[in-house]
Amino acid sequence: MSAQDQERPSAAWDVTKRVVLDPTTYAPAILGYDATMRDWNSSQPFFRYGFVERNSRFTITGLPNDVAVGYEDGRHRILADAFANLQMSLINNTTDAIIERVLVQRYPQHRKLFRTLGWVEKISFASFMSYRLSADHYRQWQQNEQASRQLGIK
Repeated sequence: MSAQDQERPSAAWDVTKRVVLDPTTYAPAILGYDATMRDWNSSQPFFRYGFVERNSRFTITGLPNDVAVGYEDGRHRILADAFANLQMSLINNTTDAIIERVLVQRYPQHRKLFRTLGWVEKISFASFMSYRLSADHYRQWQQNEQASRQLGIK
């Protein structure tokens, strides 16, 4: 084994390090969790006054416009969703890192191009997932806040 081989990290270590240190791996899960928890927390006062939950994912029967599950059960579901979203990002970024590594090894003269395309893909994926997971919940959170102020519900 030469000194150069000892300095080069293994493929698995390189891919793992790049995925773990990449903020696009975590952003969708964090934003989705934050948005959903804000929505869930801002809905609680309404449930205490007998309002129903529109999102079937958070009702006792699994049907829309029904009684909401308990606060802790809802929080656990949101956390489970965040971990599922994190897994999707991990799979996407791991696949991206593996493909990028193979392409750079095969065509080293295009290293910068492959790295740039990799970042474009990861940022696009993270942006799309973050928006998809959080936009409706942030909107609902704002509507809940406004409605609670208008109705005097706290």
